[in-house]
Amino acid sequence: MSGQDPIAAFRVEAGELLGDIEQALLDLSHDLTSRDLVDSVFRGLHTLKGSGAMFGFDALAGFTHHCETAFDRVRKGQVPATEELVAVILSAMDHMQALVDGDGSGLEATGDEILGRLHQAIGAADASVDAAPATAASAAHPASAPAAQGWRIAFRLPTDCMTTGTNPLMLLDELRSLGDARITAQTDQIPSLDELDASQCHLGWQVELRGDVSRADIEDVFIFVMDDMTLEIEPMECAAPEAETPAAAEIVPEGEPAAIAPVTAEASTGDTPRNAKANPAKVQESVRVPAERLDVLMDRVGELVIVQSRLAQLSHQGVRGPAGELALRSVAEDIERLASELRDTMMVLRMVPVASLFGRFRRLVHDLARETGKTIELSTQGESTEVDKTVIERLADPMVHLIRNACDHGLELPEERVAAGKPEAGHVTLSAHQAGGEVLITIRDDGRGINRERVRAKAEAQGLIEPGAQISDSELLQMIFHPGFSTAAQVTNLSGRGVGMDVVKRTIESLRGTIDITSNPGEGSTVVLRIPLTLAIIEGLLVRVGEGRYVIPLAVVEECIELSLEEDMRSRGRSFITLRDRLVPFIRLREMFATGTRPDPHQKIVVITTGGERVGLVVDQIIGSHQTVIKSMSPLHRDVATFAGATILGDGSVALILDAVQLVAFGQEQEERLRAAG
Repeated sequence: MSGQDPIAAFRVEAGELLGDIEQALLDLSHDLTSRDLVDSVFRGLHTLKGSGAMFGFDALAGFTHHCETAFDRVRKGQVPATEELVAVILSAMDHMQALVDGDGSGLEATGDEILGRLHQAIGAADASVDAAPATAASAAHPASAPAAQGWRIAFRLPTDCMTTGTNPLMLLDELRSLGDARITAQTDQIPSLDELDASQCHLGWQVELRGDVSRADIEDVFIFVMDDMTLEIEPMECAAPEAETPAAAEIVPEGEPAAIAPVTAEASTGDTPRNAKANPAKVQESVRVPAERLDVLMDRVGELVIVQSRLAQLSHQGVRGPAGELALRSVAEDIERLASELRDTMMVLRMVPVASLFGRFRRLVHDLARETGKTIELSTQGESTEVDKTVIERLADPMVHLIRNACDHGLELPEERVAAGKPEAGHVTLSAHQAGGEVLITIRDDGRGINRERVRAKAEAQGLIEPGAQISDSELLQMIFHPGFSTAAQVTNLSGRGVGMDVVKRTIESLRGTIDITSNPGEGSTVVLRIPLTLAIIEGLLVRVGEGRYVIPLAVVEECIELSLEEDMRSRGRSFITLRDRLVPFIRLREMFATGTRPDPHQKIVVITTGGERVGLVVDQIIGSHQTVIKSMSPLHRDVATFAGATILGDGSVALILDAVQLVAFGQEQEERLRAAG
């Protein structure tokens, strides 16, 4: 029997919960008084803790409990929400993700450090609202330190605890396992016999526990029922005599923690986790698909089954006469239509909104603002624009580099912005919109812009351009994408080593995309990423060069014109053609691919647009448009930059898919080599 792994399902759910909690925290950092956001964070942490415990992620549940307790105090108005508390919980999100992905091994020190910061943040908040003496007394006994004489514990479970799966005897046994325990039942709330419900729990318990036990060890016993019970934990030397506190279980309001403090490694991890694994497990990838899209897919599959039955019937009967041929042609047309519709439906199923990508960078900008001491605002536009899921995943790293550069290099410090007549807060805008078969993703900042003199000096120092050479502004700005290129005055832990922008360029080009960059001094910079909608299926123009057939992505094709023999001879040595009073350079693919064949008498030029420039590709024949399913190149040919992949044609032969950007760059290098040799 096959089915989804429940642990994998939990990891997917936990990832979504952590994402929701993070977004709520980031919203809360802008409005610390919002009760709705505080409740949202608390509910998310509570759900994560419960789900983690259910699936055996004990270390995750134990760690999350302390964060949840902190927000429970905020929720009840005992401490205010502060920027420091939000920052600590955001750090805790990363630790929780690590606990979700692995088994918690080797993460104890990190968890203790975060919980220590959490204790300080709550302590500072307590001090700001003049915390009660009882709270201060509790803080004097941190969770990681044992009490001198032991602990006095009073607790009462909800009356329906046994119907929900909680066994009080097991909790008492766990307390006994911690040390020398003296247990007294509290029977003051037991109803009369005629009102007694045997399925409910009416008892409370008071326990005197002696031994080398920390408060965190005791809290961990009640970790999964803490929210619905009443609990008091006090050091015995500070507690009032038992006779004076007959109803000790009711002293602390429901759900109120006695203290929030770091736990020891033993307390945070306990015994070997139930979910322990040798290596961290990879989260199962999934895509949320609207139900109506699945309904459309099911309808298409149903039609395909019917057409397949018709085809099978025709194959048994045999095709005889005009009527048989007409029936066969009708089936072929139906299959072609359904294949096209299935292709479109599947492409839509893989599409996800860029909101899932943009949402990741709110946390990044928040952390960068704290780290650089700048005030940075992030805004997004066109979040509903849809892109292929694979494209979204591969765009994440390049955009991290671009946003870091915008925040670190581009935006000025608040005092510099005010002196320049700008608002104190710097602004970074992410936007997306669809243009034909491409999606344009724009990263814009209103900072100082790119210093062209510094870029040129660095390029000349690295030998990328000759001193004094005349190059266009766009070519100069593209220099920042060369490996090791950086104009930063000093190296920081954010940027300055020149190892990020070249990665951006390689990744975007591997997606068959391009990068446009513009910058105005004192006004900021704009980077535009032009990315194809999908990496799986494209519309292509099938052409012949010599004896081989090739596919040019239709998205880059502008027009097709004929190259006469006279024009071909006239353009020898200069490779330019005049098109509507403009010179357009072209590349003879027959020569580039060394086909060894004679040119056709009626050659064609396919004019393409790459990076804002028009270039012609000379081919022998244009066969027509072709629905192209992209297949990866073999490992032996993966480094051939001029081809983006391959596809299988209807006759079973293979056609290579041309990478327009790399092809033009290779052609220009070849022209320069020939010119230098001549």
